[in-house]
Amino acid sequence: MGSSLKPVGVWAVTNCNLRQPSLSCCRPVGDLGQMAESWHGNYDTGSQSDDSYKFERLHIEPIYDAFFCPLTKQVMRDPVTLENGQTFEREAIEKWFRECKESGRKLVCPLTLKELKTADLKPSIALRNTIEEWNARNEAAQLDMARKSLNPSSSESEVLLALKYVQQICQKSRSNKHVARNAGLIPMIVDMLKNGSRKVRCKALETLKTVVEEDSDNKEILADGDTVRTIVKFLSHEQSKEREEAVSLLYELSKSEALCEKIGSINGAILMLVGMTTSKSDNILTVENAEKTLENLEKCENNVRQMAENGRLQPLLTQIREGPPETKLSMSNFLGELVLDNDIKVLVAKSVGSSLINILRTGNMQSREAALKALNQISSCEASAKVLIEAGILPSLVKDLFTVGTNQLPMRLKEVAATILANVVNSDYDFDSILVGPDHQTLVSEDIVHNLLHLISNTGPAIESKLLQVLVGLTSSPSTVISVVAAIKSSGAIISLVQFIEAPQKELRVASIKLLQNLSPHVGQELADALRGTVGQLGSLIKVISENIAITDEQAAAIGLLAELPERDLGLARQMLDDGAFKLVYSRVVKIRQGGSKGGRFVTPFLEGLVRVLARVTLVLADEQDAIALCRELNLADLFIELLQTNGLDNVQMSSATALENLSQESKNLTRLPELPTPGFCASIFPCFSQQPAINGLCRLHRGTCSLKESFCLLEGQAVDKLVALLDHTNEKVVEAALAALSTLLDDGVDIEQGVMLLCEAEGVKPILDVLLEKRTENLRRRAVWVVERLLRSDEIAYEVSGDPNVSTALVDAFQHADYRTRQIAERALKHVDRLPNFSGVFPNVG
Repeated sequence: MGSSLKPVGVWAVTNCNLRQPSLSCCRPVGDLGQMAESWHGNYDTGSQSDDSYKFERLHIEPIYDAFFCPLTKQVMRDPVTLENGQTFEREAIEKWFRECKESGRKLVCPLTLKELKTADLKPSIALRNTIEEWNARNEAAQLDMARKSLNPSSSESEVLLALKYVQQICQKSRSNKHVARNAGLIPMIVDMLKNGSRKVRCKALETLKTVVEEDSDNKEILADGDTVRTIVKFLSHEQSKEREEAVSLLYELSKSEALCEKIGSINGAILMLVGMTTSKSDNILTVENAEKTLENLEKCENNVRQMAENGRLQPLLTQIREGPPETKLSMSNFLGELVLDNDIKVLVAKSVGSSLINILRTGNMQSREAALKALNQISSCEASAKVLIEAGILPSLVKDLFTVGTNQLPMRLKEVAATILANVVNSDYDFDSILVGPDHQTLVSEDIVHNLLHLISNTGPAIESKLLQVLVGLTSSPSTVISVVAAIKSSGAIISLVQFIEAPQKELRVASIKLLQNLSPHVGQELADALRGTVGQLGSLIKVISENIAITDEQAAAIGLLAELPERDLGLARQMLDDGAFKLVYSRVVKIRQGGSKGGRFVTPFLEGLVRVLARVTLVLADEQDAIALCRELNLADLFIELLQTNGLDNVQMSSATALENLSQESKNLTRLPELPTPGFCASIFPCFSQQPAINGLCRLHRGTCSLKESFCLLEGQAVDKLVALLDHTNEKVVEAALAALSTLLDDGVDIEQGVMLLCEAEGVKPILDVLLEKRTENLRRRAVWVVERLLRSDEIAYEVSGDPNVSTALVDAFQHADYRTRQIAERALKHVDRLPNFSGVFPNVG
């Protein structure tokens, strides 16, 4: 360089004042001079802070005047020389030339202000090499100083200054990142992550990001040991700067496929990142970095599985839809193992339902198995099942179940297919309109149902229970039950189905009982005949009901099946009496009433079934003396009166009122009439001696000795008021049952006048008339007309009613439009209120 390289001083590491070269000898004048003078303030030398630049200005070797650009007053990076021999920073002199041109001035040298002939620039290669060598030596020395500052004994300010310097030199060039690596700085920065100062930890994270950015070697070093685990721990710091810097660093690391697996292997990493993507408290940049990190981590299949486990399902679903065959297989298998909420099942069904069904149709056996497992998982929700139905799952399932030969599914997979089909048919869908086979076959076509029944009879318990559940679903819908019942009857399978009641496998037993319960309204007598056999299925049903456990769906179905069987089947009632079934049912009702049974949602259907079955015994009182004895022994009349007040349980109230009707009808036959003395000789001559003595304590209604327990007298049981209260019920079936029970007070064989008085005393006349006026159902009108006619036999009531045009209108309507018997009764009622002439006095009886 010769004498042109004059040193401006040797700087100790503590010197913070860098002397700039003097330019007073060539200070320009005039406008151009002012323009040149303003350059030092206007030229952007970077965004270094005073603190960070302070570290960079600590030089070990002397610095020369020739290193400085006269315009920028900074050490040059790319020195160039003008035609007059002056040297400048390329970027600065090019800017000077542009401004001269833009302002319309001559092209002049900014130092001499003499006009230049050309704007050509000649690179000063030797000077640039010298500056680079000088920079390298000084940066190495400065890095060494930074290295010495990165230790636990340094102050916070020293460590922060060192970290800032390392960050800045790494930002200058990729080669400096290699220098930092070779200097062993990366482990030292990592150690700063455990520093007690939050500022130091944040700066260390920020510096590490700069050091590893676009440098695979540095990332590899950072991946050693527990460094990544330490970085992940910062994600748990809520709403902190450390959390933001950690996410930013992880995003940079995740650009390396090798590190993706490392990050995902750290417990909780993916869970925390997934949580951050939906965070409302983190800033937008942090959320975006978490999202981009997860997108990078999707390169690893294990990470995709973890994301799915933690609620981020889209990567998994994308792989199932778009991945290569082996990936589709593994991801479908994994989907089959996930536990999903119902809402998620719907989303999954919409996203990959069609893809899985396509695999089921065209894949190899291994792929079909994976697809079946996944479909089994997502079909167990009604809404998702409907999505799968619309995607065309039914034909594939039916084909897989019924196909035999080389391509048939093994039995364990047929069980999965049957499970999916059971899930699907338990959704509310019109299966009668969906084609599943040739010749316009649907799930409820006779051939399909016969095939299902054939499989049920020729497979093991596991698949049998699933296929029975399919039939349970099909018979639960009013639109399909008739077709299924017809197919079952034509196959003669009822006896075979009844036999499953005795199966030792609970799932199989429950499915069969539920199916028989659905069938019982349609084939009740056939079921009753089968249960009355000597095989013992009735006893098995009773055993299920008697289990003293929390009430189950099996018990609710078993009692529901018994309740649906023909009510007046004397043979069934006789067997139930002999087997002690009614006593057992009574004890379960009492236990529930006392609060001794638990069972959640099954308590109500179980209690309703129990009361219906118990009421059955009151239907055979006239034919079975044992039934009367049982009712007396258990005081059933009293229990049914109590059950009238179970508000909210309409079926219980209705069955109880019906049972009381049956018991009350038998009261007139069970009342003990008083034994009156035979009139003597004098009474035959003198009528005054024939008057019978008055007997106290007799029932007003039945004219004998009555009790609730022995003769089931409603009057003695104080049931009239409770039955009248039910006439205002919103359920017309409850009203009808209550009115039927009250009508026994006016029946032939009792003192009707007293019955009318009892209803008057209970304020029941108006509610009965209201029932007539409302005309809610034909059955209710028929019953109300009968009762009103009996009431109108009382002159006082007839007189009052005759003034009510509404009642007369209702009776006239019944007289004109009701069935024949009701019209006759309405005619008599209208005569009581003088709306029709009574000709009995005009035409005397003849003969």
